[in-house]
Amino acid sequence: MAATPSTMISLGTQASPFALRDPATGKILSLDDVKGERGLLAMFICNHCPFVKYVASESARIGHVYMQKGLGVVAIDSNDVESYPDDSPEKMVEEAELRGYPFPYLYDETQEVARAYDAACTPDFLLYDANLSLVYRGQLDDSRPGNDLPVTGGDIRGAIESLLAGESISSDQKPSIGCNIKWKTHILNERGS
Repeated sequence: MAATPSTMISLGTQASPFALRDPATGKILSLDDVKGERGLLAMFICNHCPFVKYVASESARIGHVYMQKGLGVVAIDSNDVESYPDDSPEKMVEEAELRGYPFPYLYDETQEVARAYDAACTPDFLLYDANLSLVYRGQLDDSRPGNDLPVTGGDIRGAIESLLAGESISSDQKPSIGCNIKWKTHILNERGS
């Protein structure tokens, strides 16, 4: 299983506006619709990636806990569904129900949002403060498929707890590791990948 690290964009980067369809409701949701009064956790995920499946239950738990505390949470699927039909909007609805995601799971059909956020892998986690300034980017925790460490969400939970407590978050952050975003051919050519 090939592993791609997250790009670790600069802390302080502002969240880019977006408007994406929620396949579960058919509604178009914007950045303003999904952000919370205390900030936003944006996760780039998909249905088929073994790295995402490995942390999906913990991602759902984090959503359940912190959305009640004023944090917005959103998941975004940016994969090329023509080449990877398991990531289709219909399957996204099934996956969200299976995993018990309490947050919107949005479809980035044009992949413009993934490009705007410089997403590289699934899962890719980005935490923004109430002003939508990036305060954490990186891994959920040290657990990976096959390394026998428990999935605790420790890194993300620690960053969220610090954010909610008004404390500074360490800039010593480890990249997330996962499957690469499945780019459409024309976007691959634009990216030079």
